[in-house]
Amino acid sequence: MVYLDNAATTIYKPPAVAKAVCEAIETMGNAGRGVNEASLKSLRMLSETRKLLSELFNFPDQNRVCFCSNATEALNTAIMGLFSKGDHVVTTAMEHNSVLRPLYLLSDTGMIELTVLRVDKVGRISFREMEESFKENTKAVIMGHASNLTGNVVDLKRVGEICRKKNVMLVVDAAQTAGAIPIDMVDMNISVLCFTGHKALMGPQGTGGIIVSEGVDIRPLKSGGTGMHSYDRTQPEIYPEHLEAGTLNIHGIAGLNAALKYIVSMGLDVLNDKEAEFTKEFVQGVQNIPGVEMIGDYSDLEPTCHTGIVSLNIGDYDSSEVCDELSVRFDIATRGGAHCAPMAHESLGTKNRGAVRFSFSHSNTKDEIIYAINAVKTLATE
Repeated sequence: MVYLDNAATTIYKPPAVAKAVCEAIETMGNAGRGVNEASLKSLRMLSETRKLLSELFNFPDQNRVCFCSNATEALNTAIMGLFSKGDHVVTTAMEHNSVLRPLYLLSDTGMIELTVLRVDKVGRISFREMEESFKENTKAVIMGHASNLTGNVVDLKRVGEICRKKNVMLVVDAAQTAGAIPIDMVDMNISVLCFTGHKALMGPQGTGGIIVSEGVDIRPLKSGGTGMHSYDRTQPEIYPEHLEAGTLNIHGIAGLNAALKYIVSMGLDVLNDKEAEFTKEFVQGVQNIPGVEMIGDYSDLEPTCHTGIVSLNIGDYDSSEVCDELSVRFDIATRGGAHCAPMAHESLGTKNRGAVRFSFSHSNTKDEIIYAINAVKTLATE
């Protein structure tokens, strides 16, 4: 199989990831629930992983790196725990349902006032409209760093500057960018960063986290055991335990730990440049094929402006039909449909048939890219 669905989850994991998971299953106990060696080994691994993540995202306090099962849980934790009745929140039409649905829930029940910024025909937001949307009760901007439909990256530094000027929090969905492009929480003025471990970070599924800046407090989404303050009626106020009720996915986080070490050893820039090389080659190969319609903005494919995602449609065919053809006839894995981004498709005019999403990784090969280009040519010709 030629696997070009890395925006959903990476198939390639460094060999050390599986090895670390197996070792953790056999040797690691429940962190914070004892002083035996199995428990302490787990605790040391968690601490090391928090440190690796804080360094990756240039965040000063590793204790405010809290583990979740994925970006969805992290975003729900942030959205459900940050706001009070009457707060105003700003988001965009390009967001994933992991952002939209919890915001809709709060808006529909009268908890918050919600503004959804429109986008242009290729999915770009207007920074002027963002700033003009702020009100006296605006508490946060919540948005993705990059679209999971188009791959276009938002200039978070600019958004962060707008938020800093207006004293508004910036909550970022980094599901598509954590491990794919550099993120500097201090420079970008990010208040809360939500990420998943199973995509560009190359960790196991069921891993992710939420990083909470100093001065930002979130009501816990879950309450329960933490191994500390057991006689208190409420969840401990101390981070990370404040947001980490129950037993963590120690085995998965051990795999994420190994993946993070791999990224550090290889160099984030090296991995990203390879992914960008494949993305550019694919775009150049398909954009002028008769019948192929590109979805999104492909004017700048540098890694800081675009992830390894390319979405397109062929003729009038439904995207799911095209994906099936790619899979059955060419053994190429892609993703069709709505990509859990309904407003993005509505804005870009692809609501009825969706889009065929190709998403690349540094682990792909040039031969696979050429093969995929020729497959698109064949289908477009037919």
